[in-house]
Amino acid sequence: MRPYVVVNVAMSADGKISTRERRQVKISGAQDFSRVDQLKADSDAVMVGIGTVLADDPSLTVKSEERRTNRLHRGADEHPVRIVVDSKARTPPEAALLHKGAGKRIIAVSHQADPKKIATLQKYATVIIAGENEVDLGILMDKLGEMGIRRVMVEGGGTLIAGLIEAGLVDEIYTFIGNMIIGGKDSPSFVDGKGFILESGFCRLHLSEMIRIENGVLLHWNVQKP
Repeated sequence: MRPYVVVNVAMSADGKISTRERRQVKISGAQDFSRVDQLKADSDAVMVGIGTVLADDPSLTVKSEERRTNRLHRGADEHPVRIVVDSKARTPPEAALLHKGAGKRIIAVSHQADPKKIATLQKYATVIIAGENEVDLGILMDKLGEMGIRRVMVEGGGTLIAGLIEAGLVDEIYTFIGNMIIGGKDSPSFVDGKGFILESGFCRLHLSEMIRIENGVLLHWNVQKP
């Protein structure tokens, strides 16, 4: 059984998640950070794309000591499994998510990945090969399900989220919209990729909740399955 997939993203009022230079922008505040930390603590795994790793070097750890303790009490690891979708095995061996915090790590690569890079990453993580030229997300989700991972939180970036949506693998989406405009046609949005052309192919959502948080608004969506 494939995992239940929840996407979480913070974006500007014009739908951008960072600047055209791919520099991280603080869009939300402490209250939303706490919400995201809880979402992470409730998940079996946290997934990002290689672009996010190279740009932001996230640790993907649960920050709250209380939430980490609660995970241990229910028999889970202190932190969720950290997963990187990385077709060419470009994850730096010194990446924070490979070293910071206890728990398991998974790097998903394609058959095009350099075997030497795979061997290096295997010192720190389980490497899953799924797909020929790029990671086949459907195959990856099947493998994660076989490993007992039932709930995956996705933190970006836009290319990974686009791929998951196009493959029909996303179940819920949280979008925090901050009180700023970043602008720029080359600034990444939270769903990049090629985009849908025909209305019949659009991903349709049901708005289940809307909450004002600090100077922004949180929209909670359920993905309508065909």
